[in-house]
Amino acid sequence: MTEFPNTRATLLAAVRSPEDRRAWDEFVAAYRPAIYRMVRRRGLQDADAQDVTQDILVRIAGAIGQYEQQPGTQFRHWLRRVAKNAILTSLTQTPKDVAVGGSEVREFLAEHADVSPELERELDAEYRREQYLRATAVVRQDVNEETWLAFEKTVIEGMSCEDTAQSIGKSIGTVYAARSRIVKRLRVQIELMERDEA
Repeated sequence: MTEFPNTRATLLAAVRSPEDRRAWDEFVAAYRPAIYRMVRRRGLQDADAQDVTQDILVRIAGAIGQYEQQPGTQFRHWLRRVAKNAILTSLTQTPKDVAVGGSEVREFLAEHADVSPELERELDAEYRREQYLRATAVVRQDVNEETWLAFEKTVIEGMSCEDTAQSIGKSIGTVYAARSRIVKRLRVQIELMERDEA
């Protein structure tokens, strides 16, 4: 979510059909990691975060049939709203098997129940992260290894163009050109994904 990756129109149509198990598996594979990371940031341990993530996916599965594409709206905005509500509900409700004596996590959540602006930022960050990862997977397949290495060292690792040029045995101009070319291709790929989602 994300925060959330784009959802292809064909996957969205397929996932709304309860009979299409393959589509739901693909949907879960795309969205589960982003939801899990958001839940973990709330201070839950792995097992609890897995439970809350599963609860959120169940809620999404129950609500996805009600989603109606409106002009000018995107599926990820609807999904963000459903996920946000599910996260807040899951994290603030009292569990049925609550232990006697209280819980630090429960007390923390009670004090910070209204986290909508923070959660919105997290959802947006997760969406951008997933979008970037998907775009890089596509672009990396289409460029040679040296071009990708120049981009990776300068943009991802933060190495200077001069140091990168020296480390890969290319001119500084080649490094600048490679970095610029990949950044441009990433932008184009992200625009294509957004267009596909719309």
